[in-house]
Amino acid sequence: MTIQAITNFITVTNRSGRVQHRYQNGKPGERIRLSGQNFSYLSFIYRGATRNRTGDNIQADLILAPNAVAMSVVREAVAGRWIINVQTCSMNPRTFAVGRVLTSDTWIATSFNYDADKLTAVLSSGIDAVGASAPTLSLTSRLVGSLPTTGQIQNR
Repeated sequence: MTIQAITNFITVTNRSGRVQHRYQNGKPGERIRLSGQNFSYLSFIYRGATRNRTGDNIQADLILAPNAVAMSVVREAVAGRWIINVQTCSMNPRTFAVGRVLTSDTWIATSFNYDADKLTAVLSSGIDAVGASAPTLSLTSRLVGSLPTTGQIQNR
């Protein structure tokens, strides 16, 4: 029987682009490197993309222990509509080093709820399907590389 270890890495960034937190849920009490960055351990469950009840948006959940530290971070992330990038990676079972990135999802922290058992941060996609609005972002060569000198850009 083959065992495949999977780890989720989350990078929490404020709206001005400054990284606030980096966490992984694969190795308790240790740091794991991904793309040259250290990710500290945090016990969380990432429940990936699902369509919301009304069908107008896609959302995901981060489920955490309901303690004061997690509550303050989640509350601040929601109030600031921070950006959460989640990378799901396969891990080498012997060394527990990152094998390869399986998925990479980017979300906006939009709300949270909690009870005695869990704190759930609700993450939504950056595009509002009802209002057909998208977050404002300018294409720069720093973000996407060399840009064409004409106004004719095609997506194929």
